[in-house]
Amino acid sequence: MTEEKILAALKNVQEPDLGKDIVTLNMVKDIVIDNNYVSFTVVLTTPACPLKDQIKNACINAIRSEVNRDAVVKVNFTSDTSTKRTDNKVVLPNVKNIVAVVSGKGGVGKSTVAANLALAIAQSGAKVGLMDADIYGPSVPIMFGVRGERPLMVEVETGKGMIAPLERYGIKLISIGLLVDEKNAVVWRGPMASSAVRQFITDVYWDELDYLIVDMPPGTGDIHLTLMQTVPVTGAVIVTTPQDVALADAKKGIAMFGQSQMNVPIIGLVENMSYFTPAELPENKYYIFGKEGGKRLADEYEIPFLGQIPLVQSIREGGDTGIPVMVSDDAITKKAFAEFAAYVVRSIAMRNANISSEKVAELVSD
Repeated sequence: MTEEKILAALKNVQEPDLGKDIVTLNMVKDIVIDNNYVSFTVVLTTPACPLKDQIKNACINAIRSEVNRDAVVKVNFTSDTSTKRTDNKVVLPNVKNIVAVVSGKGGVGKSTVAANLALAIAQSGAKVGLMDADIYGPSVPIMFGVRGERPLMVEVETGKGMIAPLERYGIKLISIGLLVDEKNAVVWRGPMASSAVRQFITDVYWDELDYLIVDMPPGTGDIHLTLMQTVPVTGAVIVTTPQDVALADAKKGIAMFGQSQMNVPIIGLVENMSYFTPAELPENKYYIFGKEGGKRLADEYEIPFLGQIPLVQSIREGGDTGIPVMVSDDAITKKAFAEFAAYVVRSIAMRNANISSEKVAELVSD
């Protein structure tokens, strides 16, 4: 066996999402050969890659069929999370991908989806932060069991004092609910709310992150524009439920990102509360809010459909008790969120490989 023969064999292994072989993509590193033993490292575009096993098996089969059928093959994995940021990186300099989770209306479970998306990606090995930009209705403190806790100030390399996000279940968190008394309503005009979001971006020490998930407020308004004008957002995830009322509002969110000057692609649409499954009858599905409305909407607008999240009691209980379902023992619901998260990171990796760079939205504010 030689390195040349190993590389020739591995040129038969395709990266499933990017559509090219792993040698051409420069993903193969550190080849070591010792008689019948060969090891090498495959550099993935994200530590949360859901296709590791598929790539590993393809590599082993290629070497045994093309080079040495008795080869002992060890495939190691590392990652260099892809990004398309080409801005000056004055804000969030070490954050590779910024993902906005949005909904056209409240009550569709957007915050639950954002929280469990962040957790699912983090559980796959990525560095993840969750920014609660829903200034008027913050949910993160309750959902992560950090009510009453306050973030500390830290001094960074430049000597500037910054807010240190809380850390819980392996992700970094910030929310206006951690900075104000939860008994008091946040009665602010739009510019004040936008200023708070801008502070979360510029004055919070996020450090290095592969993904920053931003839980946006429902609807379309000042805070959305502020985020898009302040940082280059990698893409948006639209959350809806199946019924027509929610779908009508989801269309407005899709239309907002469809404006040419926004330059924010839609990663896809996820349908929450798709069906009710009682714990005692896990095979039964009851379509309380209608059936597959989200999928039809995704098809209509030709955007990826990211999956269906069931309506089950454990999701509600987890949000209320500060133990999100992704860190619970509910295997069925965890599987739904994990598959959804895998689709999101794959879509981001494909976008970063094939689509032009993000830019800060060029919008004129009144």
